[in-house]
Amino acid sequence: MIPFELARPRSLKEAIALLDPEDPDIRPMGGGTAVMLMMKAGVLRPTRLVSLRDIEPHYAQVHAGENGELRIGGLTRLATLEHSPLVKERWPLIARTLRTLSNVRVRNVATIGGNLGHADPHMDMPPVLTSLGARVTITGPYGERIVPVEELCTGYYETVLARDELISEVIVPPQAGRPAAYMKVTTRAAHDWPALGVAVVLDMQGQRIGRASVIVGAATDRPTRLTQAEALLRGALPDDAILREAGEAGAAQLDIVGDPHGSASYKKQLLKVYLGRAVRTALAAASGHAAQFEGHA
Repeated sequence: MIPFELARPRSLKEAIALLDPEDPDIRPMGGGTAVMLMMKAGVLRPTRLVSLRDIEPHYAQVHAGENGELRIGGLTRLATLEHSPLVKERWPLIARTLRTLSNVRVRNVATIGGNLGHADPHMDMPPVLTSLGARVTITGPYGERIVPVEELCTGYYETVLARDELISEVIVPPQAGRPAAYMKVTTRAAHDWPALGVAVVLDMQGQRIGRASVIVGAATDRPTRLTQAEALLRGALPDDAILREAGEAGAAQLDIVGDPHGSASYKKQLLKVYLGRAVRTALAAASGHAAQFEGHA
């Protein structure tokens, strides 16, 4: 391994000053899970790593905001979110998703800001947070800006973040009883990288779907909103016919990319089936029934 400098700033401002907008070999490091894997694979040879572990502790806290939104510090560990009573009670979609996100060892060190900033298209949290309408606060040398999670990723491992900017906070609107589910389809263990992930959040009007937010992950180079499926579900009764039609419309909309977790044709077929299952799982969870379709395939 090529020697590198390890900087340990004590404040967010100091950490940002240690980054360089022109130097890709200077990287921030939260939990370090992705950075270490890239270094082992030889795709990252940093000259400086800026550890974020010692900066102000409020960047690793979770609390409810004045308007009922969930406010998550960018350095909050995934395990903290997973076990938060607040998240379990008021944002159950996030809590359920985290139970099968990677493994316990990773969740104990990985941070939410690092998870989103890494922009791996197989990540579980980007489609889930996008479906909930979450936003991120991005802090850099010239101040803060707020960006929807939906607009954060721009391609494979690419985001709107400049090299001297960090995700300092994640803001999630209230789930407020909206039926929601994330269907993660894996080919091996439940916590493995997904061949496909489908996140669904519904606003119901009686027995009909008033509005649907449907986001797919692990099928393209970034989490993608299935606008055609959303249009079909809007105002519809969620019966087998409309769910099948929505699944087919979602699969037709995407130029799906194959990878070691599944071919493009395999993922397309999964999407046709699992979009409907995600809607049924969301409605079952909201009515207090067991989510019989949840799990891996």
